[in-house]
Amino acid sequence: MERGSTKHSPRLDEEMAQEVRSHLQGGVAGSRAQEWHEPEPSGEDQPAVTQIPAGERPGGAPGALTGAQVEQRSRIGRFLGLSALPGDRAGLLAAARANQAPDDVLSALADLPAEGTFRTVNEIWAALGHPVEDQRW
Repeated sequence: MERGSTKHSPRLDEEMAQEVRSHLQGGVAGSRAQEWHEPEPSGEDQPAVTQIPAGERPGGAPGALTGAQVEQRSRIGRFLGLSALPGDRAGLLAAARANQAPDDVLSALADLPAEGTFRTVNEIWAALGHPVEDQRW
């Protein structure tokens, strides 16, 4: 004989358990069971913690690239599927057209040298005469 509460159905019990699961498993900030588990804030003489360090890289751009150049390089890569790489100029143009790339991306790919195979978007970017990172993050 089961001696549980019969106030709710099993389905409703499961829904109620789902509502508080993030609090029980630590998904919400400040839901730690013990205070010593909480991270300490930065001291008065220390900078606040951030994801992206401030300074020489505006917009999080790596190395010699500006934020605008990173966006332009990303725009070219956005219209090339992974199946297009490695590829030559003709193959890259065909893949970009199939992905309905805008005219500025198509004209940039048309400026690539006719000979050679490009394995990455970074190689395409370098072949167009733009700077690339000298280290990986």
